[in-house]
Amino acid sequence: MFGHPSRRRFLKLTAAGLSASAIPARAYAREPVAPDEFTVAAPVSIEVNARPIPSFDTRDRARMRFGSLEYRSGLVLTSRFRGFGGLSGFRLDPKGERFIAVSDKGSWFTGRIVYQGREMTGLDDVEAAPLLGPDGRPITARGWFDTEALALDGSQVYVGLERVNRILRYDFSKGFTRSRGEEVPLPPAARRLPYNKGLEALVMVPKGLALAGTLIAISERGIDSAGNIVAFLIGGKTPGQFGIRRSQNFDVSDAVLLASGDLLVLERKFSWLAGVAIRIRRVPLKSVAPGAVVDGPLIFEADLGHEVDNMEAIDAHVTPEGDTVLTLVSDDNFSMIQRNLMLQFTLMD
Repeated sequence: MFGHPSRRRFLKLTAAGLSASAIPARAYAREPVAPDEFTVAAPVSIEVNARPIPSFDTRDRARMRFGSLEYRSGLVLTSRFRGFGGLSGFRLDPKGERFIAVSDKGSWFTGRIVYQGREMTGLDDVEAAPLLGPDGRPITARGWFDTEALALDGSQVYVGLERVNRILRYDFSKGFTRSRGEEVPLPPAARRLPYNKGLEALVMVPKGLALAGTLIAISERGIDSAGNIVAFLIGGKTPGQFGIRRSQNFDVSDAVLLASGDLLVLERKFSWLAGVAIRIRRVPLKSVAPGAVVDGPLIFEADLGHEVDNMEAIDAHVTPEGDTVLTLVSDDNFSMIQRNLMLQFTLMD
């Protein structure tokens, strides 16, 4: 099932799959911690360099189709700015150009994807800024970071904090990334999710779809008594808890809602024997309800033989030609042996 990459590539990808739970809990103190070299202290414009990824399959570079997806283009992103990296949540505008991202160090990144035809060529107008708490100070000042999830609802931006299992809501009409976050009330079960396996994906359901006005919050590996991944419906007309069927030791890393009303769930797993693997499941939104256990078919799988890393973010937009384009982004964990990748695929089925 898995290819046989070079030792260097194997080390890179095994590091990508390593769960942060392998790091001692004391390294992630809940009390206030001093900023490190990767923490963004103030808004700053930065330069991000991009190297193209001509093909996704390292074993068959002519191959373009992968399950229900067709490869469009990809980039390896680097920057001399030490705070760039750790990208864990990512959302695009309807044109697939302007983006908002969060890093797991409590930072915003905003900017624009540059295209040549249908292929990405780089990023421009990139700015980094600290996420601010209700008191106007960076959230890292209170020991909050590990910002893993992102959802948009007009000017309202929701950010999920995994380790402390909280959600902050920002009104970007009041200062863009300089706005202050306000805590969103959560059900008690959400606050009790396991340490470092908590809130990992956020999706806001827009008007016109079932569950309109509901924030869907999915844990990475909060497991219920039946072995399903714990998820929540927050707000809306039918709040409650539901489950996502877990299989083959995959954990959730992000999700996106298509205009069709299907929820795409991005998942990943790591083992020392097989390395890192990712997949995408397609779950009908109409199946999501309090008390339900949802599942859906696999539409995409990738492993060490592909250009993957620690893929933590997914979003979708529709081109003027009518193509649904998925953008996947990786979190390099600020590691020298991991990469910040941005990959785009066309959803074919």
